Order: sequence, then structure tokens, then C-alpha cells
Amino acid sequence: MAKGGGVGGGSAGHHVNSDIVYDACGGSATSSIALNNPYDRSLTFTTGMFRWPHYANTINDSHVAERDRMGRTMAFVARAVKDGRTSGGAAWGVGVNEGASLFVDRNGLATLSGSSAYVVLGDHQPEVAVSGQPLTYANFKIWRVTNGQTYNFANRPTCGYYLRSVTNGVPSGNLYTGTPVTDCSTNPPPPGGGSSYTEVEPNDSRSAANDVTANSYPLTVTGDMKSGNDRDYFKLSVASGQTLGVSCAIPSAYDADLYLLDANGTTVTRSVNDGAGADESASLTRTASGTGTYYVEVEAYSGSGAADYTCTASRS
Repeated sequence: MAKGGGVGGGSAGHHVNSDIVYDACGGSATSSIALNNPYDRSLTFTTGMFRWPHYANTINDSHVAERDRMGRTMAFVARAVKDGRTSGGAAWGVGVNEGASLFVDRNGLATLSGSSAYVVLGDHQPEVAVSGQPLTYANFKIWRVTNGQTYNFANRPTCGYYLRSVTNGVPSGNLYTGTPVTDCSTNPPPPGGGSSYTEVEPNDSRSAANDVTANSYPLTVTGDMKSGNDRDYFKLSVASGQTLGVSCAIPSAYDADLYLLDANGTTVTRSVNDGAGADESASLTRTASGTGTYYVEVEAYSGSGAADYTCTASRS
């Protein structure tokens, strides 16, 4: 790298080159194990081995298609984001197929030699990622790279990916292929019959909440903190036994907090990570009989601006 070359490898040689290294010290995880419990003892990681230029916030995986490891790559990404191992609340999983190698030069340009490689982006907090429970994560962005193609880690793409979600440990479709998004001028619709919604002001109280109860899930909501005391409310329903997960990507212009309220306005759970641009994530499980009304509240803590926050809600 220092002489102007690059780094790459296959199998373990690929693993050790990422920013976060899956070390397999607790045994080799399968996709089934990782998706059903992302905190299984077989998911262990090492950091501080190499910090190659432009390759931050990455975690490599190998033999991806041959051993059906895309699911565990997704779990690696979700863990990296949830555990705060990356900067900016995002992680990139880089999986290569058997016999392939992704060579990264000192300018951050990666070129694939071999059949296929996959770059898996998780850009928000998991909806559900806790020990002993299946993973729920909406809208992984996946780029498929084929022999001779490149991926620029210095200027990471914002288009060309396909979308896949995991709900209760079950992927939403074929993880190794999909229809790429080519127009990223607007937020892409969530996969699996989901929907998107843009806040409508005024929605600064429960009585004026935007009603999204009829929307399909996973649901992506966008809005902004127009002032330092702005509060945005969204009304939805959760059935008995359902788990609601909400994660919000917050822009660097302001610090916003996330609250989940019951029908009476009582806080059920909240996420109040400190700092401008700090993402928020919260979940609740409804145990009472019947379907109940709940509210998602996004509240300005400090700062304001027109930059959008994006909240993704899933029900399982």
C-alpha cells in the first residue's frame, strides 16, 4: 500500500484487511445462527489490525454465495452499527465469493478479480438487535460487483444498490440478486410492499399527529426539525403480540431524540443519544389484547435545519 500498490485476499486473507475483523474465535457462524441471534457466541470481532486509506467502517466476509453467508454478513453489519464500532452510524459489509478477491488501492478504488462480490450497507440502527432474539433490520443496501468491475470506497456510491430487509431473522427475498436503484433523487421505496411518508406540518402535538396507521410496513418517514423546539408526531397502531421497531437517521445539522408514546401520551420507551447527527433507535412489544394506538415522536434537542431525518418503522 505504501509503495502505491493495494491490498486484497481470499478467505482469511480477505477478512483481516477490513476495519472490523470477524475473527471466528468463538466458532464459525452460519447465516441461520447469526440472523436468529446476532449476539451468538460465534460472532466475535477484532479491531485495530489495519486501517487502510478510505476503507473505514468495513467488515469483510468470504465464501459468501458458496456457503450462503450473506445473512451473517448482514448480521455483522447490524452488530457493527448497534455496538458503535463505526463512525457516522453506518457500516459496510464486503463479501466475496470463493476464489474471488477484491483489490483495494491506496486511492480507495476496489477492483474485483473473480466471480462476484457484494457490498452491504447498513445506514441506520437495527430495529431489533438484542441478545437471544432474531434480527430485524429494514433496507440493507446491496451492491453486486462482478469480475473486472470497481467500487469506489473513497467516494462511496449512492445509487446502483438493491434493497433487502430481515424481519424476525427471515430475509425479504433472494439476497444475491435484485433490481438496482438507478434514480436516487428521492428516497427509494422500502422492499416487501413497504411504503414511504413525508411529514405534513403542523404535526407538533398528538392531536395533530400525521396518521400513518394505514401505511404498509416497513414504513420510511422523512421530516425535519424546522426549529429548536420542533416536535413531530406520527400516529400508528400495534396489534397484540406485535413488536414495533423504529430507527431514525439524524443529520449532522441537529440533535433529535426519539420517543414512543402510548395512546395517553405516556412515554413507553425512548432513545436520547447525545450529539448532533446521533442516530436513535427504540422498540416496544405490545402484550395487551387487541390493537393499540401509539405515537412516534421526534423531538428537537438542540439545533435545527431543513436537512431531513429518516425514520424506518417495522412491525413483526
